[in-house]
Order: sequence, then structure tokens, then C-alpha cells
Amino acid sequence: MTKTATAADSYLRDPRGLKSWLLTQDHKRIGLMFLVLISLAFTLGATFALLIRTELTLPGPTIISSPRTYNHLFTLHGAVMIFLFVLPVIPASFGNFMLPIMLGAKDVAFPRLNLASLYFYAAGMLFFLLVLVLGGLDTGWTFYPPYSEQTPAAVVLAVVGAFILGFSAIFTGINFLVTLHTMRPPGMGWFRMPLFLWGLYGTAIIQILATPVLAITLLLLGAERVLDIDIFRRDPVLFQHFFWFYSHPAVYIMILPAMGVVSEVISVFSRKHIFGYRFIAYSSIAIALIGFLVWGHHMFVSGQSKLVGMIFSALTFAVAIPSAIKVFNWLATMYRGAIGLAPPMCFALNFIFLFGLGGLTGLFLGSLATNVQVHDTSFVVAHFHYTMAGGVLMGFLSALHYWWPKITGRMYSLSWGQITALIILIGFNLTYFPQFIIGARGMPRRYFDYSRLLEAHPEFTFYQIISTVGGYLFVGGLVLVAVNMIRSLFVGRRAPANPWGAATLEWECASPPPRENFASPPPVGDCYDFDGLEYDEQIRGYVKLP
Repeated sequence: MTKTATAADSYLRDPRGLKSWLLTQDHKRIGLMFLVLISLAFTLGATFALLIRTELTLPGPTIISSPRTYNHLFTLHGAVMIFLFVLPVIPASFGNFMLPIMLGAKDVAFPRLNLASLYFYAAGMLFFLLVLVLGGLDTGWTFYPPYSEQTPAAVVLAVVGAFILGFSAIFTGINFLVTLHTMRPPGMGWFRMPLFLWGLYGTAIIQILATPVLAITLLLLGAERVLDIDIFRRDPVLFQHFFWFYSHPAVYIMILPAMGVVSEVISVFSRKHIFGYRFIAYSSIAIALIGFLVWGHHMFVSGQSKLVGMIFSALTFAVAIPSAIKVFNWLATMYRGAIGLAPPMCFALNFIFLFGLGGLTGLFLGSLATNVQVHDTSFVVAHFHYTMAGGVLMGFLSALHYWWPKITGRMYSLSWGQITALIILIGFNLTYFPQFIIGARGMPRRYFDYSRLLEAHPEFTFYQIISTVGGYLFVGGLVLVAVNMIRSLFVGRRAPANPWGAATLEWECASPPPRENFASPPPVGDCYDFDGLEYDEQIRGYVKLP
């Protein structure tokens, strides 16, 4: 099979039949099925978000009649988006698909474990769907006791679903860690790996070390509710410590793979070797390790001592340094580069801008004095979405546009990809930037009706209207992305093996890849050296110089 062919022996068609997909051990098929399931979860979470945003447009009840229903909506939005989308989306889908190919390998170290991680994800997803029809969930996505032990909502189903999803994450992390340690090809030392793989490596460390803490915490919470025993009931702050010990490192489970994607895309579309490779690689590990030490900044108002608060504040500022190292190295890579604004690059630039704003506003939350002022306000909502949606979602969209030709063998409309990137950027900022303003002025988060606040702050309604308009524009841009991608499956031209001129190994095989990835092990070179590639007009892609 040639690199430009899309023959019947691609992974999509070999072997055929539903059973071959459901029982597959092919990392590519597993990654693609993860992508489909996670996209469905994202659609559900985005629907909840749009309903919340519509409700908040004007004071008083609008489309939602009761505060309890509103509580269910924002809780399910948060739980679905966190546990079913932002945590697994890049590692489980693109990580599974690309990691072995970027190593020149045939599969991950444990293919059966990989398939098990998919089914654990599907089972956890099913439990969250059951929550929708068997009582809902109104605790907030954090499940804080004592309310989570008193509400009639389906808390036990939700924590069991999250517990099962934890196994999926742990299995994925083990697979990635072992694959990277044992299956690198000859000539690919640690510092010749693509930076996306460094991001996955740091993510795997966190998944393996932190996820069991959340799993045990949720198991204890469920046992306390079912068996009526005292664990967190008399000390709810203990639950917060356990929960955030996992959940702040989980922020880096979400963001490190997205940073790896941006490192790949920035270099390729600047046509320059990545600047400061070792600094970016080491910063991924530094983020993974320091991230375990900063959970207390979520608890500045929980009664902890001033000394402990100061220590956590200092550590919070410290964890920003490795992230800043990445940003400055990306900017240095682009400096005097031949920048091409293809859709993957547009979304990567969106990532840098939005994540930069999210990170800078995080400094206010890391500072004791300002954190107390804006705690539990819309400022926190905006910061969280600038880092998670502006970071993880933009990284996901960049990866989707970057690797879509490799995954499907089809090219999408590049012009529509650029337009959607602009629409999403405008819509996102219209949605969330006003929340910084009203949050700093005292608008609480999770309020169903803010009419009592309008006497002191009549401008809140204006900002909420802007946010809702932006929300619809934002979601409209995401719908256009889906249309562009799905349309390409039917009318898109066939993708060449290397449409972007990248130098990592996944672009050495055909688009879509054959079942075994490579007929023979590909030669390992500098994955950021583009001098040996030239554009071929005939195939509309890049080929190696003879």
C-alpha cells in the first residue's frame, strides 16, 4: 500500500463488520470510538450549557420554572463536561490513535486493557445517563457533603459512574506509561520524542497517582449515604481536601495533552524547529508534579490557617511558571517563522490567547486577598472556562483539524475551518469575558434568579444578555465545525499522507493508516526538522526530498 493510497485494507475497513469493531484491539479503532462517544457527551453537556445561559439572560424565571431544575442543569452540565469530556477527550481519543503511530509501533503495550478502558468509559457514561432519568443531580459537580448525603437526587448513581470512569483513566495512563517506556523505536531517545508524547507522559503520571484518590473518596461518600455511616458527615472539609487533591492535578490531565497538541501545531505551521524543546518537555513533568501540591487554593475560605493559605498561594504562583515557559517558547517558535493560518494553527492561536487570559486571571484566584473577594462568583466561572474550554476545547479542535485527514483519509474545507475558528473565538469571548466584570462586582455563581441584585447593580442584565448572545454564537461555531467535518466524509477530497508538511512519524503512513500502521519500521529523525520536505502539487501534499 502506498502512502497516497486509501485502499480497502485501511484500519476503517479491515476487518469489516460490527463485531470486529466491538471486539477490536486496534488502538486506532478504539481511539475513534472514544472520539465518537466523547463527542456525544460534549453535545449533551453543551445543550445543558445553552439552557443555563438562556435562563440567565434576564432576571427571574425565563425558560426554567424552578430553582431545583436549574440546580440539576448546572450540576449535570459540570459533571458531564468534566468527567465525560475534558478529562478524557484528548488522551483517550487522539492519544490512543496517535501515540503508537508516533512511535512507529503497531499498537499500545496492552491492547486488551485499552479495549477495557473504552468499555469502562461507556459504562460510566451509561450511569450518568441513568442519573438523568432516575432523579437527576443537584449537588454541583463536586458532590460536597453534607448536602450530597441529604438530597433525594441520584447521587449514588453519579458517584458510581465517576468511580467507573476512574478505571478507564487509570488503564489509559498505565498503557501510555508502559508504551512510552518500552516501545520507543531505535534512535528515538526521550529527547527525540514529539512533544505531544511528553504531554501524554505527564498526563499518565497524574492519571495513575491521582485518580485512585478520587475513586476512594467517592466510594466512601457512596458508602456513607447507603450504609448511613459517619465518614465526611462530621468533617465535610476532609472531603474537600481529598476531592481537590485529585481535582487540581486533574486540571493538568485536561490541559497537558492540549499543550502537547499546540507544541506540534505551532512548529509545523511556523515551518520552524520548536524553540526550547527540552524546556517544554521538562515543563510538562514539572506541571504534573507541582500540580499535586496546590489543591489548597480551592479552600482559602474553608477555615484553614493563614500560614497554610500562604503556602498554597506561593505554590499556586509556582505552578504557573512551567505553563509560562511553554507559552514563551511557542511565541519564540513563531517569531520570524513562515506562519500559515490553516485551521489547526488558528485554533492553536485561539488556545494561546484564551489560555493566557485564563492563566493571568488565575493569579487573582491564587492570591489570598483577591480570592476571598471573588470566591464563588462569576469571576471563577469565567476563569475556569477560559482555562478549560479556552484551553482544552481549543486544543481539542486544533487536534481534530490537524489529524482529521490522517484519521479519515479526507480533507475538510480549509476556508470554513478558518471561519469557524474566528466565530468560536468571538463567541467565546462574548460569552465569558462579561462574567469577569460582573463577578468582580459581586455576581454570585449558581444563582437561578439575580433580580434582587439589580438594585445595586442594574448593569448585570446588560452583561448577561451579551453573554447569552455570545453563547449562541459560540455554539453556532461548534455546529459549523461538526458540519464541516461530517461533510468532508462524503465530499472531501482524498487526503495525502502528509498534507501539512509535518515531520513526526504518523505522517509517514497512509491516510487513513493501514491496520498494522507500517509495513516496516520507519526511520527515526528529528521530528521538528522540515528541511527535507517539499510540497508536491500533484498530490497536494508534502513528500520527502530524494
